[in-house]
Amino acid sequence: MKIRALIALLFLLQVTSVALASEVLLEPATQRLPLGHHTHYWKSGSTGATIHEVMNLPSAQWTYNGQSGLSFGYDSTPYWIRTTVRNPAQDRREMVLELSYPVLDDVELYLVTNGEVIETFRTGDKRHFAERPIHHRNFLFPVTLPPLSELDLYLRVQSTSALQVPLTLWSQTAFDVTDQSRMLFQGIYYGIALVMFLYNFFVYLAVSERRFLYYVGYSACMPLFLASLHGLAYQYLWPDASWWNDQAIIFFLNGTVCFGCLFTMHFLSVKPQLQLRAYRSIQALIILSALLVLLSLFVPYRLLISPTVVLAFIGCVVLFCYGLYRWWSGDPGARLYSLAWACMLLGGITLALSKFTVLPQNFFTENATQVGSAFAIILFSIALADRLNKDKRALFLAQQKAFDVQVEANNLLETRVHERTSQLAELNQRLLEISATDTLTLLKNRGYFDRAFRSSFVEAFRYARPLSLLIVDIDHFKRFNDEHGHLVGDDCIKMVAACLREIVTRPQDLAARYGGEEFVVLLPDTPLEGAMKVAEKIREQIEQSDFRVSSRTLTVTVSIGVNSMTPTAPGDSLTFFAEADKALYEAKARGRNCVVAWQEQDLPHPPTGG
Repeated sequence: MKIRALIALLFLLQVTSVALASEVLLEPATQRLPLGHHTHYWKSGSTGATIHEVMNLPSAQWTYNGQSGLSFGYDSTPYWIRTTVRNPAQDRREMVLELSYPVLDDVELYLVTNGEVIETFRTGDKRHFAERPIHHRNFLFPVTLPPLSELDLYLRVQSTSALQVPLTLWSQTAFDVTDQSRMLFQGIYYGIALVMFLYNFFVYLAVSERRFLYYVGYSACMPLFLASLHGLAYQYLWPDASWWNDQAIIFFLNGTVCFGCLFTMHFLSVKPQLQLRAYRSIQALIILSALLVLLSLFVPYRLLISPTVVLAFIGCVVLFCYGLYRWWSGDPGARLYSLAWACMLLGGITLALSKFTVLPQNFFTENATQVGSAFAIILFSIALADRLNKDKRALFLAQQKAFDVQVEANNLLETRVHERTSQLAELNQRLLEISATDTLTLLKNRGYFDRAFRSSFVEAFRYARPLSLLIVDIDHFKRFNDEHGHLVGDDCIKMVAACLREIVTRPQDLAARYGGEEFVVLLPDTPLEGAMKVAEKIREQIEQSDFRVSSRTLTVTVSIGVNSMTPTAPGDSLTFFAEADKALYEAKARGRNCVVAWQEQDLPHPPTGG
């Protein structure tokens, strides 16, 4: 019996403590009182429950909150919240009840005394701003407590957004002082955003670079999204557009993601040839965010808010990780870029976790995105200015260098004019040498080869000496270029040229780049047997050379056509070359990676390509 009595007593004490916790005792010195710990809530099964039905609900159907804040996540079901405020003083108290989450669709407050509803307020962001009892970005309600009175507060909330109900009871003076500090914070943030927007907009008009335009779009969408989320846009920009007030959150948040990705593409020079995966990922984010921007004009808020929050989070993570990768790769501009996205990501994660009730709603969680985005906007602007300064400095140095080169050339020209004729001839010879050199391979170019070939052919005819010609073509070069890119293709051409320089070493011999992936080797005073040995040596060395592309080692092969003869007429050089070319086609037809010498009985084959 004693144990049962003790259990009953403990249960009675627990019920009594909950009942006392649900009541608010308004002391004379009370200036601010959060109501989270003093509330009960009831999840309505239907939207049609009246205040009188709610007042008559059994106590067992009410759930004690017991937390500093009320947050129900993304739930469109109506919730009723109740609390009791007692004024034990002899003075009348004029208080303000603040619901500091301005994106709730429908809010109804009922003030009840002795079971009788004495005042009703209806508001929400689905109603015009002018209908609010107190014109403020948050929902404010005047609450009057006579001396020695008790007042029951019943609050009905319903929304398609995150259902958060942060309630605070203020004295009028304390609320005004605190709200001034809040507005100072808001003014600082939007002042920073406006200055950055205007500065970079005028820079864009001056330099016409698209990265500044995309940054301007980002720096406009981000503050407008936060202004819509915190109720400032509804208060000052579109107080009568209740439908747009919801859709603006979706519109500007996706606009922020879209412009942020476009800015990244141009600021970090994301190219499909160099960073294909990153390029495709960011392109996908741009397409999805732009699609959601368009859908926000037609599709209800409740259907788009979850994918929008998820896409914004993924976008921040992807851009932040890519910025870190570019920073690690040695891109100096990616340092500030990564720090900016780190601030943005931290603020966005904090806001998202508060919307999904993982973190409590408070001043820090509600304004973390503003603080993070303010730092991001500033850091992005600094990064852009730094990039612009570097570009200007590089342009200035290039112009200075060009000017110095021009001055030096003029001085050199003036000096050379007075030098001896032999020095002028030597300089002209050097210029001819430069003009005869292929810039990629440093071999002789086609123009030089044509002149040398005609001269060697005439000389071979005059002295009745054998002359051999090799035409070397890289196998499957077009496919190689398509798979690995032109830069890797250029490296392949240079590797083949290096092999030719290493083998063709006699002073009278000539190796030249004939065009594209085709090379020619001219061997004066060399019969067919010697030419075949040289050709086979070239083929083997190129095949055995390791050509590395990223982490892969590729095998490069060539096909070689050989022709050798002792000229019988000085004008047969074109025929001689054509026969070597036909031998090359025959090498291609035989499967490539081989050497074929021209024979009279050989038939010409059409080109097989590469």
